[in-house]
Amino acid sequence: MIISKTHLLLIVLAPLLGSIVAGLFGRQVGRKGAQYATILGVAASCALSCWVLYQLVAGGASPFNQNVYTFFEVGGYSAHVGFMVDRLTAMMMVVVTFVSLLVHVYTIGYMADDPGYQRFFSYISLFTFSMLMLVMSNNFLQLFFGWEAVGLVSYLLIGFWFKRPSAVFANMKAFLVNRVGDFGFVLGIAGVMLWFGTLDYATVFANAPMLQGAEVQIFEGHAWGVATIICVCLFVGAMGKSAQVPLHVWLPDSMEGPTPISALIHAATMVTAGIFMVARMSPLFELSQAALNFVLFIGATTAFFTGLIGIVQNDIKRVVAYSTLSQLGYMTVALGVSAYSAAVFHLMTHAFFKALLFLAAGSVIIGMHHEQDMRKMGGLRRYMPVTYWTSVIGTLALVGTPFFSGFYSKDTIIEAAAHHAHESGHWIATYGYWAVLGGVIVTSFYSFRLLFMTFHGQERFRQAHAGGHGSHAHGAPAAHADGAAPPDAHAHDGDHGHGAHEPHESPWVVTVPLILLAIPSILVGFFTIGPMLFGTGWRGDHAEALVPGQAVSFFTGAIDFLDPARDTVAAVGREYWHGAVGYALHGMTMPAFWLTLAGLLLAALLYLWRPELAARARGAFAPLVRILEEKYGFDHLWIKGLAGGSVALGRISRWIDSKLIDGLVVNGSARAIGLAALLLRRTQSGYLYHYAFAMIIGLIALLAVLMRFWR
Repeated sequence: MIISKTHLLLIVLAPLLGSIVAGLFGRQVGRKGAQYATILGVAASCALSCWVLYQLVAGGASPFNQNVYTFFEVGGYSAHVGFMVDRLTAMMMVVVTFVSLLVHVYTIGYMADDPGYQRFFSYISLFTFSMLMLVMSNNFLQLFFGWEAVGLVSYLLIGFWFKRPSAVFANMKAFLVNRVGDFGFVLGIAGVMLWFGTLDYATVFANAPMLQGAEVQIFEGHAWGVATIICVCLFVGAMGKSAQVPLHVWLPDSMEGPTPISALIHAATMVTAGIFMVARMSPLFELSQAALNFVLFIGATTAFFTGLIGIVQNDIKRVVAYSTLSQLGYMTVALGVSAYSAAVFHLMTHAFFKALLFLAAGSVIIGMHHEQDMRKMGGLRRYMPVTYWTSVIGTLALVGTPFFSGFYSKDTIIEAAAHHAHESGHWIATYGYWAVLGGVIVTSFYSFRLLFMTFHGQERFRQAHAGGHGSHAHGAPAAHADGAAPPDAHAHDGDHGHGAHEPHESPWVVTVPLILLAIPSILVGFFTIGPMLFGTGWRGDHAEALVPGQAVSFFTGAIDFLDPARDTVAAVGREYWHGAVGYALHGMTMPAFWLTLAGLLLAALLYLWRPELAARARGAFAPLVRILEEKYGFDHLWIKGLAGGSVALGRISRWIDSKLIDGLVVNGSARAIGLAALLLRRTQSGYLYHYAFAMIIGLIALLAVLMRFWR
């Protein structure tokens, strides 16, 4: 079977058509028309994406790489709109459209009372179109347009409730921080154009070896590898989009948007765009060990240190948001140790269980009548059984419980980092391994803390109502660091305090997506790790015996160029892979499993068995807690430091311009000439004796000068 341009155009244009119908004709088609137009468009895109993946994996179809439209031609350069669809792209297409479809369905229940109902459906469908254009592009220019489009639509979604100052601040923050990363991204693309003379993926990758040994002097006397410069600049773009330290500050604040977009942005789409981009550009990154070390260092720092912040958060959505930051760090570590397939495999499994956790958090918010503070919850499992059990599944997958999807991808990354640290011996490699290993206990602790505070223990929502706390809206800001309750936020018509009646299970349009996401959160890792990472079936047998026609490497044509000495995933497979069951059983003997168990027990002790110890621990570690609550000062650095410094610099520039340049140089020179003219005018009095007196004074002065020189 041959994949045609028509199939691919339908995949990308169906969500765009739905977005246009809901956005431009929302009043004519109404709420029902908007939701059906967008859901049908994304559903069609999802079905066709699954068909494309099946044809590439089992149908014998060849990867597709063609231009479908010429954008412009200038001299010898032409820009095109085209598609490169191989197994890497097809997997991303399925993940993006599947998660997006469930988010669309979930939105029916979550945004039911919102006056911007049609507009929201238009935005999320447009977001899906933008993400598909990004992952399916076959050239850097189209990649950049898709890259910027998802940034623009995320700006609109984060600030969807535009009457709230906090939402406006959050979307502006996200937009500006991403511009910092995108500046580096543009420089990297410019470097590709300068050295290769084209922006076409296939041509660039085929000629990538020409960068081997190529150097350029940015500063005189200091030679830099061209591959290093290009890759670091490209990765700076990924740091912004995938929220890596220090460009991570926008992502937690994006919780100001409605919960469905939290799942869409943080699960399978925008934040993983940087991971996908680096994996796609891996032929370039493999030419620079310095660039890979930089990627590894940034990823390790993000994985461990941003996870620690999640420990002190009380807003249910922000805990999951910091979890996303940490897991993105894991993916970046995998990229830095050349485990590209493990990175995108974790991207896939993470998309399912993280979307599940975000949507479950939204279900809790609905059931609690728009309350987000976990300190006002507790005991919800008997009121919301579906939400509770799906949250348990998502939590077990997130912490890397053996046999769950998150275990297979996360454990592979940890083992790949361990192998790289052993083989390399470099301090960055060692730091990377210990960071991801330390991140295991941190992830386990804050994940089970969320589960216990929300669904177990005392029913604190009755106390909160008795204390007179008001209701909160979707996307309410996090609790204050000092433990005070968060302020009231934007409220929809019809919102009521959570104490007005009992918490309740969410409607079926909310719970069905949770169930559909829980299934792959359990099973997808078990059945796909063999074919995707190790070229075998899940039982450990050869892939061709499991799926007729399947190549040994799942990512043939995308990630199959690694030097065997640098292929950390293959090394992990040779040492530990004996089928999915054996891999999980082996994982139970490794440090990561016991650290996960330790995090569970510690969370149970502090928030389930002896909750009074949590307050004591907070007091005992007050300085550390304060640092975490301040988020290591990065917000102050960006807002008061860089942004505030830029404003101060602007004020100084305005003072120099108005006072020195305009006031002194321009206007000052005019005033000096006017003053001189005024003085000169006063010497012309019209009296003869004034002129005679001036002539005598001048003659005396001239004689004095002449006598001085004659001497």
